[in-house]
Amino acid sequence: MVHRESRILAALGCWLTACLLLMTLPAARAQSSADADLDRIKRATVFIYQALNTQAGLSVTCVSSGTLISADGLIVTNAHGVAPSQQCAGDTLIVSLNVDLNEPPIPKFRAEIAGLDQGLDIALLRVTQELDGRLIASGALPALPFVAIGDANAVSIDDNVTVLGYRDLDNSPVSVSRGTVTAFVAEPVGRSRAWFKTRAEIPGTMAGGGAYNSAGELIGIPTNAPLVSAGSAASNCRYIVDSNGDGLLNSSDRCVPIGDFISTIRPIHLAASLIRAARLGLFVENLPPPPSAAALPTAPRVSRLFFAPSTLDDRLPSTVVGSLPANTRSLYLFFDYENMTPETVYELRVARDGIPDTVFSLPPVRWSGGASGMWHIGGREQAWANGAYEFSLLINGISAGSQQIVIGGGAGDSAYFSDIVFGSLDSGGSLVGNGAIVPLGSIASARFLYANMPAGADWAAIWYFDGGEVARSSDTWSDDAHGAKTISLAPSGGLLPGQYRLELYIEGALSATSDFVVAGRPGSPLPAIFQNLRLATAESASAAQRAAAASSFPSGIATLYALFDWNSIAPGTPWTLRWLVDDQAFFQRTQPWLHTTSGEALNLALAAPPDGKYTLQLLINNLQLAETEASIGIGQLPIDRFAEAEGALLTGAVIDAATQTGIPSVTIVLISEDFAASEFEWKQEQLFDYATTDRNGDFQFGRPLAFDTPYSIVVEADGYLPLAADEFMFEATVPYADIRIELVRG
Repeated sequence: MVHRESRILAALGCWLTACLLLMTLPAARAQSSADADLDRIKRATVFIYQALNTQAGLSVTCVSSGTLISADGLIVTNAHGVAPSQQCAGDTLIVSLNVDLNEPPIPKFRAEIAGLDQGLDIALLRVTQELDGRLIASGALPALPFVAIGDANAVSIDDNVTVLGYRDLDNSPVSVSRGTVTAFVAEPVGRSRAWFKTRAEIPGTMAGGGAYNSAGELIGIPTNAPLVSAGSAASNCRYIVDSNGDGLLNSSDRCVPIGDFISTIRPIHLAASLIRAARLGLFVENLPPPPSAAALPTAPRVSRLFFAPSTLDDRLPSTVVGSLPANTRSLYLFFDYENMTPETVYELRVARDGIPDTVFSLPPVRWSGGASGMWHIGGREQAWANGAYEFSLLINGISAGSQQIVIGGGAGDSAYFSDIVFGSLDSGGSLVGNGAIVPLGSIASARFLYANMPAGADWAAIWYFDGGEVARSSDTWSDDAHGAKTISLAPSGGLLPGQYRLELYIEGALSATSDFVVAGRPGSPLPAIFQNLRLATAESASAAQRAAAASSFPSGIATLYALFDWNSIAPGTPWTLRWLVDDQAFFQRTQPWLHTTSGEALNLALAAPPDGKYTLQLLINNLQLAETEASIGIGQLPIDRFAEAEGALLTGAVIDAATQTGIPSVTIVLISEDFAASEFEWKQEQLFDYATTDRNGDFQFGRPLAFDTPYSIVVEADGYLPLAADEFMFEATVPYADIRIELVRG
């Protein structure tokens, strides 16, 4: 036994000095650290079926790839392949795992949706059932392989990216595509990095899989939006199941959407709040669902397309331009939209001098905004070559509008207006306020910058309220050539709550435009819109309205209720609800106001919150208007070692000492640092984690080993002498470990 223990300790101890490459391994078993990382990622890449229960059994409706991000079965993927919709009308999710990396994945479990953002096209799934539908008891799921999440904000242009997923509808092993990051696409979500662009060859079936940096960390989700209709190309879908039961597989059967090749990656940081909520089991109740296409009066459309060189607060255009100088590095297309839903598919096609420019184009993706408003798409982290550009928008595959701009030449000295902000005038005539929300009153004022304005130039200002013109002024310019100017809107009867817009024109051409909201009573420094925000617990929502507000609650409460009063908010006004726990956001949604203009005790519910410090924030136009917080139990989240982000991921192989071949079905047990191997009795408090080898003898622990923490190990296999070893550990410089364990027949 001493000889056997010394052999395994020598292999494990080698990792203490990061000397994996010096281990004596047969050539067939030797792996570089990059190969070990890739194998680890492959094992965490899953194939997902969405299926419909029918009398004949399960019928596949959609397929997608996905990635395990925790040992207890949490999977991140695209929403469009797993959420029930007109295109994917299923009710069951089947998860297939890699048993052999050289073979197709094997269906193993069923899963449920644990978090969903259809606009961002991100979904979190959790493994909850065996393949036959039997529920898996809490803590009974074997530790599954998973990947570490990286920092998507650290990605740069030309960085290498590796994408994993399944390219052949579950008929082949996991596939790998490599490329570089070619561009970042900006939208109001995700700020300057709503999308990564890449030239990696990514088939549509790999949507929902994983994109990784050079350190093997998950940085994004390859994403497309299959648009399948009677006239769609065959490449957009596949006939893989006899859905009508006629014994034939043809165009009369259900077509499983796939989509064309993918060039867009959704950064993983946009899934951070969903992941946090899913890991904690947090769910916000009493919120209306997003609108469906059937609920909207007319088809989606876009209008008023124009360009801006930059944005204000990542929402509004700084100024409006028709051309830009050479060496331009920032350009945004703005447009108005209406009747959009999370299932709407939109696309941007960019051409330069008549030639398609794939770097700045956006292929078909799900709509990320609300039902109506103003949107932008563009970028500021890469250079735009000189040329004549045409931007064309498509909605659900149909041309919806286009606009042109020329880039090149000198900076020029054209007259322009820019940087509109809104507020009220004080007694001295100065503009005061927050720039985006004006309280109820008789006058709203706007301040804007101007430059290169010639005397006598024609200029005009047009004010709108809820889409209709309410005031217009035209004049010849008599101010200085450069400076700032303030103008006001004073409608008869005063300001009404709602959404307003100002457009400024020079010589008949739009030069600047911006939107603002009128809501609430005058306040300082922000209007009084949301008031009496409080938290309470009660047996029901109605009882919560009578319950006393509190700032601390005992552990184990069933529901945390949030209540607030509101004043002068017009229906349809976009507002944002944000929940945080221990100062980390786990829920954020912007939605139109669907209640009366003023009222009391609007009730929101947070189901079964664990111990922690909870914060609720209410916002309009990115301005925080109200906040409250309370603690539950110990006032911070309990430490969950299963969710520890830092640690070493242990993989390896168990082989026969005589034949040097892998041994299947071997159990490798990791024992807590509080116990020695000789004390192990299969008690829960002793078990840190365990793994079982596949048919090639390979294994991977799903739970990371904490750095600088001593563990013990026990290896047992039928027909072989057991092995045991104490006190091996990993340094922070060795985040991944791949070891070989030799067993001797007994």
